Parts: sequence; C-alpha cells; structure tokens
Amino acid sequence: MATKVHMEALSPTMEEGQLVRWLKHEGDEIGEGDILAEIETDKATMELVARGSGVLRKIGLAEGGTAKVGQIIAVIAATDEDIASLIGEMGGASSGNGKPAAAAAAAPPPAQAGSAAPAVSVRAAAEEAPATVIVGSAEAGAVTDLGDGRVKASPLARRLAAEAGVALAGVAGSGPGGRIVKRDVEAAAKAPVRAGPMPDVSAATPRAPAGPDAEAFAVSQMRKTIAKRLVSSIGPVPTFYLTVNLDMTRLLAARQEVNRRVEAKGVKTSINDFIVKALAMALANHPEVNASWGETVITRHHRVHIGVAVAIEDGLITPVVRDADVKGVAEIAAEVRELAGRAREKKLKPEEYTGATFSISNLGMFGIEEFTAIINPPEAGILAVGQVEEQAVAENGAAVIRPRMRVTMSCDHRVIDGATGARFLQTFRGFIEEPVMMLV
Repeated sequence: MATKVHMEALSPTMEEGQLVRWLKHEGDEIGEGDILAEIETDKATMELVARGSGVLRKIGLAEGGTAKVGQIIAVIAATDEDIASLIGEMGGASSGNGKPAAAAAAAPPPAQAGSAAPAVSVRAAAEEAPATVIVGSAEAGAVTDLGDGRVKASPLARRLAAEAGVALAGVAGSGPGGRIVKRDVEAAAKAPVRAGPMPDVSAATPRAPAGPDAEAFAVSQMRKTIAKRLVSSIGPVPTFYLTVNLDMTRLLAARQEVNRRVEAKGVKTSINDFIVKALAMALANHPEVNASWGETVITRHHRVHIGVAVAIEDGLITPVVRDADVKGVAEIAAEVRELAGRAREKKLKPEEYTGATFSISNLGMFGIEEFTAIINPPEAGILAVGQVEEQAVAENGAAVIRPRMRVTMSCDHRVIDGATGARFLQTFRGFIEEPVMMLV
C-alpha cells in the first residue's frame, strides 16, 4: 500500500518547512525509518524519516521549496502500484519562487548568452527572489554568480567580507545552493594572499559599474517565526523597562579566580556565564518573576530555565540552560558553549530551545552600552545586558574609576509590577556585586 510522505511538524512551533536537500531519489528502495530528506524548520535543520517501505516513486517538492505542515511532498509505493491520484494531491507545495513545485521542477533552465547551457542549482534558485537563476555548480564548490555581476552571499557574510577586505567574487560558497556563508569568509580571510602588481595611484579611480540598487533575499523559516513572535509580543504585551548600573569589580575578580581553578579542565567562564547564574538565583528567590502569563492564569514555575539568546546566520535562537540556579558557573559555561555551537549548526533538538521561564540577551561584546530586549511570550521578562566599561563614580567623596555594566529588564506588566521588578533587580544586583554569595 502506498505511503504518503507529509511535511511533518518537526518543531513545536513549525507551520511550514523548507526542503534543504533530498537524501533519497526517485527510484530508490526505501525502508521504514530511512532518512529521506533534511528539512529546515523555524529553529533548526531536522531529518525527515520514512513512515513506510517500498520505492520512492514520486518527489513533489524541489530542494529549496517550502510546504505547509501536513502537505504531501512525496510518495512511497510498490513499483507497479497506481499512484496517479496521490500525485494529484501534491499541488500545494511551493518551490520558493511562487510556482508549484511540480511546475518548477519541470521548467527548463535558461541558458546563459554566448555559452553552452550551464548546470543550474534548483535549490539555490528557489532561495532567491523571482526570476533569479544561479549559474554554475554550487555542489562542486564553484563560485556562485547570480548572472548580473552579483555574488550570492548571506548578509552576515557580506559584512564580514567587507570588514576583512575579502572579495566575495573569489570565494566558493558552502551554504545551501552554494551561498557564501560566514565560515567561507573566515576561511578566505585566513588563506595566504598572493602578491599582485601595485596599482597606479596616480591614475583616476574608475567608477564602479552600474548595478542593481537593491537585492531581495527569501525569508527563511527562522526569520518568519521571529517576525510572528515579535508581533505577538511588542504589541499585545504591556511592557515597561527597569535599568540598573552595576559595579563589576568583584565579579571580574571572581571570574579570574574561577578560570584559574578550572583551566586544567579545559573550561573558561565568561561574564555572561556569571550573569546567567546570578539571574537564575534571583529568579529562584522571586517566583513571582519566574512566571508566565495565560489568559485565565498566571503560572509560577518551580524550576528555573534560562533561555540564552544566540545570534546565528539566519536570525536568533535561545537555547535553554535548565535548572540554572543549581548549576555551577563552570557547568553553565560548558553547557552554554555546547548549546551555542550546535545552535549555529542548526542541530539543536526542540526540547533544547523550548521551555525557558526567563531569557537573557547580551550585546555587550558588540560594544552596546544599553538596550531593551523584546519579551518572548509567554515568559514575563527578559534581561538585556550591555558592555562592561570603566566609569568615574563617586566613592567616599572622591572620583574613582570602576568597571560598570548596565542591564535593562523588560517586564510584562500583567505579571510583574514595578515594585516587584525593582525588588528582583535588587536581589540580582546583590549576586553580581557580591559574587561570593552565588559561589558558596
């Protein structure tokens, strides 16, 4: 009996998925449990497994295309079984360029003027705006040219290339469809540079050739989910903000001592690891803040799970450090690094990025002094952390220089009142400015 291969809900909040690549092809023998494809969800890249056995008779979604959860994207059946009616049910999947997947797969690739018909990457073409065709074999490591002088690269890769002085035209992309990503730019920046002839500085600088004024990028599944979550937060959630300026003198000394003690174990703590620990212990002391909003109930959580915002190439994800209040700083450091590494590789499991009771976002490493973060519902708050900087402060009637750090707490007023948030931040300040209290 034929088996319909559906786009499955591979994460709790997934509404549609993008087909990254097929690991099986039409005509392949399939066993139940075989991995058929890699699917990009709103949070990670997951594996789609076969729910039946037979032959992969029909693929209805091209690489790079998207389909709603529940839609049929392939059919597994016996070689002689009639699947015409099932093929007719595949009409809803999108190739990523606005056309049905079947039509996109059947469309012949256009040839480049003045040359033989080149190989076209269907997956890469699906990721771009309509009528954009990727020329060249990205799978073979060729530079991905969009045909009009532009190179296909992520916004982060473009920024890093500009900062490092790397010419994207000479970089081979290893991302989906041959797209140049962060790791490609970093590798190119480390490669030895071959000396060339010195330019004639006396000559007039030629004007850059005319090109497009803008470039459109397809919205990733992660970015779509971020947009939906933010709209559901900043509008409906009545938010107010509380900012405190903290003395980091003792915490920096404590971090230095902790790192000296755990150095032999290959662990190195960051300031953020201490902040996560202090935040978790403050939440354990204030269950009214470690809470979430429901339309008819407010839930106070008995366990403290901290979501740590991690910037990745397509957006933002918050791996969760569970029971952070009872873990040591070194243990938190090791866990955060392991989770962040897999987050950037899109290898997190759903249970590793869901279930936070409070979140933290730290932009201090980018030189940001102070900012406000958007609450991730149903959590009642999030802490925004700025950089540590030396400031002149009054101490015993004299001006002294101290390392200081501003943090701003965004509060859902339906759960947290002003005085409640202020008392919570007083407790948090105590752990930061007297770190021995959270290390005993």
